[in-house]
Order: sequence, then C-alpha cells, then structure tokens
Amino acid sequence: MLKNYFKIAIAVLRRRKFFTFISLFGISFTLTILLVLTAFIDKVVGDNYPDKKRNRSLYISKISQTGKESMSSSPPSFYFLDHYARSLKTPVAIAISSGFSGTNTYVNNKKIAVNYKFTNAEYWDILEYDFLEGKAFNKQQVTNAEKVAVISADMKKEYFGDATSVVGQYIEADNVKYRVIGVVQNVPITSYMTYSDIYLPYTVAKDGAYKTNKGYQANYYGILLANSTADVDKMHNEYEQMIKRLPPEQKMFTHVFSHADSYVRAYVDSGDENHSGTFIVITAITIFVFILMILPTLNLVNINITRIMERSSEIGVRKAFGASSSTLVYQFIVENIILTLLGGLIGIILSFIVLQVLNSAHLIANLELSINFSVLFIGLLVCLVFGLVSGVYPAWRMSKLNVVTALKAQ
Repeated sequence: MLKNYFKIAIAVLRRRKFFTFISLFGISFTLTILLVLTAFIDKVVGDNYPDKKRNRSLYISKISQTGKESMSSSPPSFYFLDHYARSLKTPVAIAISSGFSGTNTYVNNKKIAVNYKFTNAEYWDILEYDFLEGKAFNKQQVTNAEKVAVISADMKKEYFGDATSVVGQYIEADNVKYRVIGVVQNVPITSYMTYSDIYLPYTVAKDGAYKTNKGYQANYYGILLANSTADVDKMHNEYEQMIKRLPPEQKMFTHVFSHADSYVRAYVDSGDENHSGTFIVITAITIFVFILMILPTLNLVNINITRIMERSSEIGVRKAFGASSSTLVYQFIVENIILTLLGGLIGIILSFIVLQVLNSAHLIANLELSINFSVLFIGLLVCLVFGLVSGVYPAWRMSKLNVVTALKAQ
C-alpha cells in the first residue's frame, strides 16, 4: 500500500512541477535555516571545550545593584571574586578571568588584530585547554608578574607564520612584549568567558585594577569548582547566602543580586532579576521559529488545497468505487509527508553547503559549525511535523468532497 502511495505521490509531484518547486523550496529553505540555527545553538551550548568540568562548576558572569530609581549591572570585579567568592568553603578552586580586550600589533608592517585577557593560575587547573605545545603559567609566575603568555593556535599561525615551535619566542600585545610559554587549541568567540587570542597573568595588567578597584563590579568572570557533583547545590546555596549578606556599595542602591549558575544560565544572564535572561532567549528563539514555520506551512496548505481541487475527479472516482474518507485522508497525508521528506533531504544538503560557506568565511572567530546526530534528528522531526501540520486540513477538506460534486468538477 505504501509503495503505491509513493508512486502516486511522485506522479502527482511530476504533474505540476511549478507547485512542486514552490513547495520544495519553502520546505528546504525553512529547514536549512532551522538546521543552521540549531547547529549554532548546539555549538554554543553543547560544546564543552575547554570547560569540561561543567557538571561540577558554577559560573559567575553578572552582579547587579538596584534601588528605587537606579540599577547597575556588569560582570564582577577581580576583588569581588578573589575576596568574597573565594571565601566560600565548598568550592575547591576558583578560576578568575577578565573579559577579552582588543588591540593591534604589527608583524613585518602587517597589522594584526589581537584579543587578550587576564587570568589567575587556577584558571588553568579548572579549565582543560588542549595544549599543542608548552604549558600554562603557574601561581609563582602570576605572583611574580612575569610577562609570559599562552596563545591560541590561530594566533601562532598569524603572528609567527609556519614556525614549528614558538615556545620561548616573544609576542607583542598592547605595546608590551610577552614570552610565549604555551599554545592552545582555539576557542570560539561565542564562548566569551573562555575565548581569547592571548592569555596573560592578571598581575601584568597595566591599569592595576585588580589592586585598586575594591568595588563589586568591573569586567571579570568567575568559575567555582566543586569537589564533586554532589556538592554543586551546596556550593550554589552558599553563594546565594553570601550575596544576601552583602551591603550595597552606594546609598542609591538597596539590593545586591548575583548568581552562581550553570553554564547556560550564566551565559545568558541579563543581570535583571525581573527578566530572566534564559526566559528572554527561549522566548525570542520560539517566536523566531514559529514565524519561520508558520509562513511556509500556510503556503503549503494553500498549495495542497489547490492540488486537491485539481484532483477532485480522481477523488470522486475513488469514492464511487468504495474508497473510504479515512483511506483518502491517509493517502494524502502520506503523499504530503513524502513531499516534506524530499524537501527535508534537499534542506539537509543545503545546510551542509551553507555551514561550509560560513566556516570558510570565518564570520565568527574560531567558530566551526557542524551538523551532528542530534541536529539531524531535529531536522527529521521538523519534516514530519511540517508534513503532518500542512497536510491535515487539506486532507480533511478532501474527505468532505461530495462524490457527485467531485465528478461534475471534471
């Protein structure tokens, strides 16, 4: 039976090639956008390099102070993380790093854009970067404010060219020369808490803000590491209690808010207690996907209704020979699913092409998108839902056609 439905579906699709083209274009284009978006989200959220200990880590990305008529929100300061967050008893270590800053450097009169950030020594214990050569700077080097640097693989290639090894050589950033002691695998810029071209000890920062800024807010991020996954909730609760005891820095503020959260929640933390960053992101993605899906679905429904009207005589003949409405509905839905699966196959092929183009264009630093099994499963699920939703109403309309009216339409 399915084999016959498949043959009929192919014959119908070949009969009206223009309608088939419009339908396949709408399905494949929609699916391509969804798969590219899913691949991007999967990479940003699912890729755990270099923070492979996420299951026992909590991230601090924002601290806010609010009053009746004022609000201030930003990443925390080094002092806040080193003085207050470090005082917690549950964490076994705390990684502290600044946000990345940009500067320019020159090699053989060629300008190179460089992003650099500052970290403490524990940063390299908590995060598991893949070292291609050399090693990270240690606590003694940080304490001594040694001008050493860990650089990314791309930075090595751009600054040093095809050099086999660069450990021991010097790289310039922000008009200061640093001795390279390690090279790590690239981190995409979307992982803003761990991304950089050059990693430096926080003690070599020119502004010395880690010493002078005793406030709560600045431009640093923290990662708390628990001894085991069983201690994560305890660590979270201890941090929340510590925040509740903090007094506001100025009289205009009445409350201090900050959370040590999972990677995803910290990644989208808006700093606003009344509007969850996670809720905002999920809502925005949902609305985008709904709009993206509803337009081609309505278009396919209209095309399917037109196809049904053109096949009214066929439907009338089949009903006259005893075909039930449920049989006809089942046949049409199967035909529609076949159409959407063909469109889905084209969409998957287009997605591979688009991802290759995006990766080659390097629009987002170090971000390599790919389609994995979870993304393909979502694509298949979307095709099936697409086929069912766009086929149910036209199939219902078809089942209601009167035999005599359908035959007269010929």
